[in-house]
Amino acid sequence: QVQLVESGGGLVQAGGSLRLSCAASGRTFSTVFMGWFRQVPDKEREFVAAINWSFGLTGYSDSVKGRFTISRDNAKNMLYLQMDTLKPEDTALYYCAASDNHCSGAGCYKGPNLYGYWGQGTQVTVSS
Repeated sequence: QVQLVESGGGLVQAGGSLRLSCAASGRTFSTVFMGWFRQVPDKEREFVAAINWSFGLTGYSDSVKGRFTISRDNAKNMLYLQMDTLKPEDTALYYCAASDNHCSGAGCYKGPNLYGYWGQGTQVTVSS
């Protein structure tokens, strides 16, 4: 089992920045991918960014590419999401997720079904 706890959400004006953190504990040694997803009411959970835990390779959704940066600190079992140039459409509940599954195929890490562990979420609200 892996436990995930997000922090760092809040209210920010458009154009501002926030940094989300995710603390992982438990069986983290088997982690292959970690990622961030977001969800707004009445919509499906949306992929934001992911990172290969061992090699640090990253992937982003087109909507956040160039504005958000995912990173990790393996020694501290921490995952981060630096969000810059925030837009009102970035408003959502942001979830941290972890997977101990490998996958093949371009962008396979974008699917929420790959991830077996989820945090409770942290709310990000961007005002216009």
